[in-house]
Amino acid sequence: MSAVVCVGSISNIKALWESRIQKHQDELKAERGQRGKSSVGEISNVWESRIQLSKLKEKVYNEDGRLILRIEKEEWKTLPGCLVKLPQLQEWQLHRTGLTTIPTFIANFNNLLVLDLSRNVINKIPREIGRLTKLRELLLSYNRIAEVPAEISGCENLERLELAVNKDISELPDQLGKLTQLTHLDLNMNQFTTIPRAVLELPALEWLDMGSNKLKTLPEDVDKMQCLHTLWLQRNEISDLPDSIGHLQNLSTLVLTNNRMRGIPACLQSLRNLR
Repeated sequence: MSAVVCVGSISNIKALWESRIQKHQDELKAERGQRGKSSVGEISNVWESRIQLSKLKEKVYNEDGRLILRIEKEEWKTLPGCLVKLPQLQEWQLHRTGLTTIPTFIANFNNLLVLDLSRNVINKIPREIGRLTKLRELLLSYNRIAEVPAEISGCENLERLELAVNKDISELPDQLGKLTQLTHLDLNMNQFTTIPRAVLELPALEWLDMGSNKLKTLPEDVDKMQCLHTLWLQRNEISDLPDSIGHLQNLSTLVLTNNRMRGIPACLQSLRNLR
């Protein structure tokens, strides 16, 4: 019996295997190329991180033993992650940098005493801020913040809080009243319609600015702020004062300019320290 050779079938099989081999080789080549790009990208990121860290180190100053990161009028819309390599920083001063966010890795800076990010375009305070238990001053005036997180109550040693000229803050979380060390609070030029309950609960508050808001009346229990010596209420819509304000015996400065007052309330006669 004679053998039959199917030349067409063999040719097809050969072509199929050759195409598979070529495809496999192309895939290996592409994979090697991708690995090469990844390696180059990783090296590039490492160098970029080193360059940024080097620039940041140039902005660190030692003043009276306190390490301060100070950046003024330079564009830093975001802060690089490499900043966590400087955990010993005790103070941040970043003004007019165009900073849009406070990084969540702020929680790593356990030694921070002062966080001054005034005059930027920050629109949110991260919850991680509450892990800064040594923080004494939080200065965030002239930004675009609309809400204050309850976690800020975790800053148990906070003495000074400035949120002036954010324009959209209208309330504060009740937890803020747990800040037993807070003596200075600036809420000027926002959208408050009354003094928040949390403010009345601050046991050590001495200085309060709620000017240029939308206050019409003051709470009847305004006298809970017994340590208060300075109260700014200018540029509001206040027409009368509660008699209880006369019980603020430590009050020495009361500013009511540009309101709707028609006379001097008799209750002010009780304020013996008013200057």
